[in-house]
Amino acid sequence: MKDVRIVFMGTPDFAVTILKHLVDNNYNVVGVITAPDKPAGRGRKLNESDVKKYALSKNLNILQPKNLKNEDFLQELKALNAHLQIVVAFRMLPEAVWKMPKLGTFNLHASLLPQYRGAAPIHWAIINGETKTGVTTFFIDDKIDTGEIILQEEIDISENETVGTLHDKLMFLGADLVAKTIDLISDGNVTTKKQPELEEKSAPKLNPENTKVDWTESLENIYNKIRGLNPFPTAWTIIKNEDEEISAKIYTIKKETYDHQYKVGKIITTKKEMKVAVKNGFLIIDEIKLSGKKKMDTKSLLNGFTFSKEAKML
Repeated sequence: MKDVRIVFMGTPDFAVTILKHLVDNNYNVVGVITAPDKPAGRGRKLNESDVKKYALSKNLNILQPKNLKNEDFLQELKALNAHLQIVVAFRMLPEAVWKMPKLGTFNLHASLLPQYRGAAPIHWAIINGETKTGVTTFFIDDKIDTGEIILQEEIDISENETVGTLHDKLMFLGADLVAKTIDLISDGNVTTKKQPELEEKSAPKLNPENTKVDWTESLENIYNKIRGLNPFPTAWTIIKNEDEEISAKIYTIKKETYDHQYKVGKIITTKKEMKVAVKNGFLIIDEIKLSGKKKMDTKSLLNGFTFSKEAKML
């Protein structure tokens, strides 16, 4: 089993945990494919992916192709003579790549496929108020996240779960599932099933438009959206305070169901508390970051910042 030659493909920290699990358990990782270094920060210093940093620390063979169809890259990949390729949070592969190894190429996806295909499955499961999610391994085909399922593992989503806590749970769950999948494939015991035909829920890429809070939605929907974006990339809003409009990111929150007569979006503060009126209650903000300031708890913010009586969320 450990003689199976594996090429691992991934980029962010989520993928690092899976790669580390394979290395720690003596799987034969003969190559790591990750994104090219990117300029970052004011100095435009080249930034290495999390996977590359880990692979360097373990002296693993690293390839960083800009173009996955490049002939030189394909020759380098072929020379690794991998039996199996594993993809975790990478990019869409051309057929020439995913068809290369004799045992195939499988992907780990952080949802219970076919639900939440796409770029941000962990976020959208929470944003949509799901109570369960999980991880899926599947053989790659010519479309995105549509291949035949190998294994799935389910996990509960608690009512106060954030994308940060769920990300880490799924990361470790995924590491175990990838190892189980490799063992099944290498032992010749793998069976697959087609993804069921369901009314699909998608997981599109997050952007400034779909991460802005809409204060006219229900208390439950707003609560789910903010925790589903905490701590990254973070839900945001505009605060209108007298003549000033301030961009703000919202982190930790609580909800309070309550019938009231306030207008939607009105900010109500005491010396210790800040809450926003919504249709069927209040959203209590415990942590916030105003543009140009540090992230802070609400009590600290209220010590040095004054909201007018007419202050509201836009």
